Amino acid sequence: MGMTMTQKILARSAGLASVEAGQLIEGKLDLVLGNDITTPVAITEFNKAGLSSVFDRDRIAIVLDHSTPCKDIKSAQLCAVCRDFAKQHEITHFYDVGQMGVEHALLPEQGLTAPGEVIIGADSHTCTYGALGAFSTGVGSTDMAAGMATGLAWFKVPSAIKVNLTGKLPQFVSGKDVVLHLIGMIGVDGALYQSLEFCGDGVAALEMDDRFTICNMAIEAGAKNGIFPVDDKTKAYLAGRVDRPWTAFEADPDAVYAREVTIDLSALRPTVALPHLPENTKTVDEAAGMPVQQVVIGSCTNGRLKDLREAAAILRGRKVADGVRCIVIPATQQIYLDAMAEGLIADFIKAGAAVSTPTCGPCLGGHMGVLSNNEWAVSTTNRNFVGRMGPTSSMIILASPAVAAATALTGVITDPAAV
Repeated sequence: MGMTMTQKILARSAGLASVEAGQLIEGKLDLVLGNDITTPVAITEFNKAGLSSVFDRDRIAIVLDHSTPCKDIKSAQLCAVCRDFAKQHEITHFYDVGQMGVEHALLPEQGLTAPGEVIIGADSHTCTYGALGAFSTGVGSTDMAAGMATGLAWFKVPSAIKVNLTGKLPQFVSGKDVVLHLIGMIGVDGALYQSLEFCGDGVAALEMDDRFTICNMAIEAGAKNGIFPVDDKTKAYLAGRVDRPWTAFEADPDAVYAREVTIDLSALRPTVALPHLPENTKTVDEAAGMPVQQVVIGSCTNGRLKDLREAAAILRGRKVADGVRCIVIPATQQIYLDAMAEGLIADFIKAGAAVSTPTCGPCLGGHMGVLSNNEWAVSTTNRNFVGRMGPTSSMIILASPAVAAATALTGVITDPAAV
């Protein structure tokens, strides 16, 4: 019986010739990730277990991104715990204020993720790195602690959903629209503990930033991971970033899938997700005219350079609507520098937007854009749960950078083709 991409990677990790869905394995880890919220919990468990050393200081990454620069005493104390641990164990890949970025944009940029690798992170959106042909998934802080100490983790091998992509994206449609459309099709539990494996001729038409966005939100469909095949665009992205050997895995022709889904990219429209679940999707035409008070462009989902370019192209030479707060958050320091070099930051500021240092910030209701009672926001982030960005009466509409930028200009949900 053939194996999927994910199953082949897990078999290699476990030192087995083959694995099948539902099998329990112990796999070797290529990278263990934590952030300023989850790492302190892992450190507590690490110390409680009497552990005194990490398995490999080069294979652990700690990124201070959720509430940094620190917004209050509690967040400062959590970051201090991370700094002390990183110093004590000489963690190579420790990213503090000034060097950090939103973790799931930063790690690929820094060459810490590569095809065929097994990566766990104490953050649910660790599934992002499947865009590079890696198996990456979120875990709890206790699993992070064990992973830091042993370099091992237990996995139940997931079954897979084959997502066949055809055609090419039309103007103003991006990876965010693809993944929202998919979640709208199958639901927030439609891929529960399964692998979303993307294939088809449409893959070649997607830029790497689109693939990162799609895999980032695999968890919003309940998936264990999302994964793309390694092609020329993947290799071009890896060139100059990853200098260690890596292996690209392809699904066997007779691989077994739990189900298959086909998406014609050319038929997609800009898509939004209304409160309070990512599956509550509508096309921009169906949601047009809904008023908002805030627009957020950024996050591990849509804070990359392609995202900023798309938003800036719409905002350039125009003004954010009265009564609307537009917040732009480049995902890493390098993206910030690149956006500055291209004049994008000036475009945002001249339009009346506020530009932040890289941080998760408002995505989880941390800082840099928390909502008030009964306020509505359009956000390029990944979750629109009750109370996610403010009080339980606040509302979040998930959208692409293009829709978010168009909405910032009008104050209501707007088709980017209409501005």
